[in-house]
Amino acid sequence: MNGGPKMSDEAKELIIFLDCGDTIIDEGTEVRDEHGTVIEGRVITGADTMVRTLAERGYRLAIVADGTAQSFKNLLTQNGLYDYFEVLIYSEQMKVDKPNPRMFKAAMGAMELGERDRGRIIMVGNNLSRDVRGANQAGITSVHLNWTSRYPKTSLDPAERPDYTIEEPLALVELADRLNEELAAKKRIQA
Repeated sequence: MNGGPKMSDEAKELIIFLDCGDTIIDEGTEVRDEHGTVIEGRVITGADTMVRTLAERGYRLAIVADGTAQSFKNLLTQNGLYDYFEVLIYSEQMKVDKPNPRMFKAAMGAMELGERDRGRIIMVGNNLSRDVRGANQAGITSVHLNWTSRYPKTSLDPAERPDYTIEEPLALVELADRLNEELAAKKRIQA
C-alpha cells in the first residue's frame, strides 16, 4: 500500500478507482524500452490537476490498470502523481486483465472495503470493454472518460454502457463531488 498524502480531514463516502493509460497518461506520448516497459509519458491535459484535487479533497484513490508495475511507477512518479494513490493494482501482479473481477476485488481488498462498500466505488476509465464492462460486472459505478479515439466510444453491448460519461479528466472532480454528496445524504437519512 502506498498511503499517499491525506490532505483533508473530511472523509469522503465516494471511493475512486482510476485506469491509467488514456485516463491519466496520454498513451500516444508513451516511450517504451526494448522490453516493452513504458519509461516515460505525459499526462492528459488536466489529469494531474484532477488527481491532486481529488486527493486534496479527501477522496481515497486507487489505480486499477492493465500493464506492468514498473511502467506505471515510471509514469506516475515522473508526473508527480504516484503518492496520491492509496493502492495500485496492476494486471501484471494479478495475472489477469480487466474486465476480470479479480482486478476490482483486489483493489477493494487492499483498501479494506467489503461488499457493502460496492455502491460507494466508481471506476473511471477510457475503455468500454475493459473498464466499463469490468466495473458493471463487479457492481461498481462505471464512468467512461470519452477522451480518446483510440478505443470505441459507443457499444451496443448493455454490459459496456457506462453509468456516467465525462469528456475530459477535470470533469471528474465535479462528478465526484456530486456523487459524494448524494452518498452522504443517503447516509444521513439512514442514520
